[in-house]
Amino acid sequence: MSALAAALLAGCAALVGTFTAAPASADAVCSTADLPVLAGLLPMTVHGQYCAPAGTPSTTVQLLLHGATYNSAYWDLPYQPGQYSYQRDMAAHGLATFAVDELGVGQSSRPLSTLILGVFQASAMHQVVGDLRAGLVGGTHFDKVVLVGHSAGSAISIVEASTYHDVDGVILTGMSHLPNVPVVGADVALGLQPVTLDPQLSLRGGDPGYLTTRPGARGTMYYSPGDLDPGTVAADETYAKDQVSLTSLVDIISLGLVSPVSLSITAPVLLVDGTNDTGFCGLLRDCSSADALRAGEAPYFGPAADLHVYVLPGSGHAVALATNAPLYRDVSRDWLAQHGL
Repeated sequence: MSALAAALLAGCAALVGTFTAAPASADAVCSTADLPVLAGLLPMTVHGQYCAPAGTPSTTVQLLLHGATYNSAYWDLPYQPGQYSYQRDMAAHGLATFAVDELGVGQSSRPLSTLILGVFQASAMHQVVGDLRAGLVGGTHFDKVVLVGHSAGSAISIVEASTYHDVDGVILTGMSHLPNVPVVGADVALGLQPVTLDPQLSLRGGDPGYLTTRPGARGTMYYSPGDLDPGTVAADETYAKDQVSLTSLVDIISLGLVSPVSLSITAPVLLVDGTNDTGFCGLLRDCSSADALRAGEAPYFGPAADLHVYVLPGSGHAVALATNAPLYRDVSRDWLAQHGL
């Protein structure tokens, strides 16, 4: 992006409103923001939900990026928020978060699917990082920004952090650099369909290059049988299910997971996977313990990343929505505190 475009974007004010989809916590104050970004030369908008503790705001904000076929509700599912909401849990512990709908998803801009590339997703998040530091979200000029990704959102985080070096920490979840290709291939072939065929999302008018999960498929694709609440899966299908641009997804995976670009990350990194994440663990990547996972992933990160690893026992792919998700959030907060974030 040119310096002129960057300056223009930095001067644009966010449109902020209230949001009450999930039962509010006494410790969380949430609002929404719509931020103008450029995707290449195309003007677009990134929508997100900002949650902060009541009272004095923190000086660090976590920028939350959801996975493919999810939207920002992944981080604040309107079902038992005290158990499953990452955003409200963090606010209750004094931490601010901003969960976005990535380009092509939810209430963010949804152009033709082929117009969205992985580099555009990373560039858009770079612009959002600047907006967070400039005080355009929640009225706070944040001193530190931490990227927190899930699955494809982790891949975007890797590309953003390794390209722009503008964040102070990176938390990656639901990913590894050696996906279990047979399982992922089966999930794509059997679990996904064009959004035009989906009874829930086709009404929004997306083109066939956008994909989503088949009705009822999320429970088997994203959860481990021994670590799920049926009510969570139902809420996931209703509120968090969304679409992903196939063009964007292929680009994100090739850039963020297949290439060695993560070696260029200069901020500390925490990696979290579920022991039963069959899409990213098993065949080529051992997630049975933190030591085993770290041994496999360490070659993909440089010394500056100071890689730390945690595995959530029994969890499937959607670690934030596992029944024992509070364990992973505790580890994330401890890691943030250890790094002064």
